[in-house]
Amino acid sequence: MNQLTTSIIYATLAGAMIPLGALLARVEHIRPRWLEQEFRHSVIAFGGGILVAAVSFVLVPEGISNLSAGWSATAITVGGLVFFWLDCMIAQHGGQAAQLLAMVSDFVPEALALGALFATGDEAATLLALLIGLQNLPEGFNAYRELTAKGRRAPRAVLQLFMLLALLGPLAAVLGHHYLVERPMLVSFFMLFAAGGILYLVFQDIAPQTHLERRWAPSLGAVGGFVLGLLGHMLVR
Repeated sequence: MNQLTTSIIYATLAGAMIPLGALLARVEHIRPRWLEQEFRHSVIAFGGGILVAAVSFVLVPEGISNLSAGWSATAITVGGLVFFWLDCMIAQHGGQAAQLLAMVSDFVPEALALGALFATGDEAATLLALLIGLQNLPEGFNAYRELTAKGRRAPRAVLQLFMLLALLGPLAAVLGHHYLVERPMLVSFFMLFAAGGILYLVFQDIAPQTHLERRWAPSLGAVGGFVLGLLGHMLVR
């Protein structure tokens, strides 16, 4: 199996976690009520842990390997500022698609980098694919709940939309494989850009949502997500 086929398969599986997260989000009315709330917050926190792991073990280490300190800082800063701008634009329009846009905004640059990494045979490609899939699951979960809350969108329509969004992964991976493989500095910039956006997202949106008074599962979920990312990092080194 050639590298292009491999990258398409991995990107497709990672993208499939988006509708899978939506399907998980359709499980409601867990009793007692506090358990349903804690379950939702724990899923979000787990996603936060995975996102931090992606930044710590793949995006930043791989990104800084081809860029100077100045360019690395610039890429991360630009990513954070772009996500900040998107967040402001969404807030001005009611904030009903914040999670959806955040999910797409970090999924696409990561998938671009994934295609380029597989094309070069970089061992980090497998770990990145794993982390993308793991972060897409809770992001799909949260975005689905956000879009369908209070009858804003029909659940079936949202699920169909998420299935289409999953196709962005293999498409971006193909583009990365063909057009970024000879541009390692640009790949690194995309990775650090995604890292900056993720850091903004974690502290601006995910961390506040995981807070429940006198509840510990969400915080432990974040730790569990990070540990899972660490294990993946150590096993593929």
